[in-house]
This record gives sequence, C-alpha cells and structure tokens, in this order.
Amino acid sequence: MAEKVLVGMSGGVDSSVCALLLKEKGYDVTGVTLFLRNKLNTDTNTSCGSQSDVDDAKAICEKLGIGHITMDMSELFDEKVIDDFVNTYISGKTPNPCIECNRHIKFDKMLEKATELGYDYIATGHYATIIKLPDGRYTIKKPVDVSKDQTYVLYRLTQEQLKHTLFPLSEYTKPEIREIAEKAGLINSRKPDSQDICFVPDGDYAKFIEEYSGYKSVEGDYIDINGNVIGKHSGMIHYTVGQRKGLGVTFGKPMFVKSINAENNTVTLCEDKDLYTSELLANDLNFMSVEEVCDTMKIMAKTRYSQKEQPATLEVSDGIAKVVFDNPQRAFTKGQSVVFYDGDMVIGGGKII
Repeated sequence: MAEKVLVGMSGGVDSSVCALLLKEKGYDVTGVTLFLRNKLNTDTNTSCGSQSDVDDAKAICEKLGIGHITMDMSELFDEKVIDDFVNTYISGKTPNPCIECNRHIKFDKMLEKATELGYDYIATGHYATIIKLPDGRYTIKKPVDVSKDQTYVLYRLTQEQLKHTLFPLSEYTKPEIREIAEKAGLINSRKPDSQDICFVPDGDYAKFIEEYSGYKSVEGDYIDINGNVIGKHSGMIHYTVGQRKGLGVTFGKPMFVKSINAENNTVTLCEDKDLYTSELLANDLNFMSVEEVCDTMKIMAKTRYSQKEQPATLEVSDGIAKVVFDNPQRAFTKGQSVVFYDGDMVIGGGKII
C-alpha cells in the first residue's frame, strides 16, 4: 500500500511540482492549501494563502488527478504571525514572519492535520534537504540549487516534523522545476516567485501596522551614537537597522539606522563603519543536528536570509547563545534570526536579542 503524503500547495510552481514528483514516485498524494486571509484583506487575491491561491491549487490538483483540501488558518495566522509581526515592530525590533509562519502554521498545523487524517508525511516545495544523522537525529542541509537555499527560514523545525516531512525539490534547480512544470502542462509553470512579505503586498509595513492594529506612529528624535539630538524621525516603525533611504533628513554624509529604542522613541543614526560589530546574543533557540551545545563550537553563521555564512564561535549558557564572529559583521538586527551551520548542514539557530 502506497505511503500517503499531504502536500502544502500555495498555487505556485514549486509546490505544484512537489506534488507531481511525489505522485510519480508512487506516493498517495493529496494537496492542501492553507487559507490565510487576514482581517484587513477578507477576500484579497494579492497575498499568500488568498482565494486566488486556493483556486490555482485546486486547478493543479485536478490536472494531476489528486485530491485537494483547504484549511482555514486565518485566525491562527493573525495570532502567531501577523500579531507577532506588529508587536515586534512596535517594540523597536524587526520581525521575520516567514520563519514564524513555517514554525506555527505550515509545519505544525499541517503535520497535525496529516496525522489526524492518517497520512505518513507532509511535503512542501521548499529548497532544502532533510538528512538523518548516524545518531538518529534529523537535520537539514543546503539543496543542490544553493541560489534557492531556504534552510535559513526552516531552522525552527522539530525532530518530529523533520521525521515526517519530504522536500522533493532538494535535488533540482529552479530552471529544472519550471521545465518539469511546463512539460506537464501546468498553468503556473511561469508564475513569478512571491516577493516580500505576503500579507503586505505593497511593501508599506508602517501603513499596514497602523491599519491592522490601530497603533499610531509618533515622531521622535534622531540621535547620534553619543546621544546628541540631530533631527526628527517620523515614527520608529518606519525604520530598521542598517537602513539608509527614507530618513527624511539630510546630514551632509550618508547616515544609517544603528538602533531603535521603543521606550524613548529614539532612532540612533551612525556612519556605515559604526554598523560593524563582532558579537551578538540570541534566545528562543532550536537545535537540529545536536540536542544541545555543551562546549564552545566553531561554526559558520548568518544573520539574514541573503547573507553568506561567516566563521564564528558559538557558546550556549542558560538558553542564551553567544556568537562571536571572526570578523566584524554589518547591522545585526534584533528580532531577526541567526542560523548556525556546519558546512552545508544546519546545527540550529535562534532569535537575535
């Protein structure tokens, strides 16, 4: 009897080919689309998990001859992803909603549903490779197409989730995936990849936060690294560490956001050279390849999705990771994640504090 797999289908080409490949391998495949409508967009077709995505996924499933179900995750998405996004910005930090969505919605609830329905696995169109280590633990490593590597946003997956998850796209490049879709006659073979944050399609985070939460941005002081007031900002939710454009004030030289203090409603500006530091702290840790870190470890680490991993030393004490990079790195950002690597393999990660 064929093993059963529930495939998360967004209506995009990656998840569609994921379902196709698994069907061709002999799995009993059903597609599931997570409806992620939020209270500002009750019937939008411009965001991830919209009705348009549901319709596209259904059409693909019909084409592939597989079943399709929809899970309305709107309320939980608001609670775990959007509320966290809003509250993190209001606290002067910069969130990463994709990591929280993977953590609480795409893998947690999808696996829960799969187990309830008697499925053996869940699967998604992420570009990452799941490996089982000699000691029985699971972790992930970079895929064949490193330009599409998504391990950074998947470091929160648990051992149970990894054990019951399939990533069939790990051995393919993105051009190969589009070619497979085209040959199969899938309508979304040339559908563009999603960009930016799915629930803020126009990229105006501050406007979204104010409309969604009722929070009103209040102007405050720009200060320099010595605490001197050097101008007025238009509200701290408009800024993130490392930002240069959109400051609204000229200083005769390039200035960048160094830090944001929600308590005092101040935004500290500095020159580019002052953005570089070597050490950070992180909490809310999750480890994959090891159960825990007991000794100082030499690792590779990165603090943003697009960054290349950099050599560092990791030390963990009382749930706090201390990461010291061999060379100073630019613009560590509170609320973002730092992910630890051993070569191409993920050790774990945490949230920068």
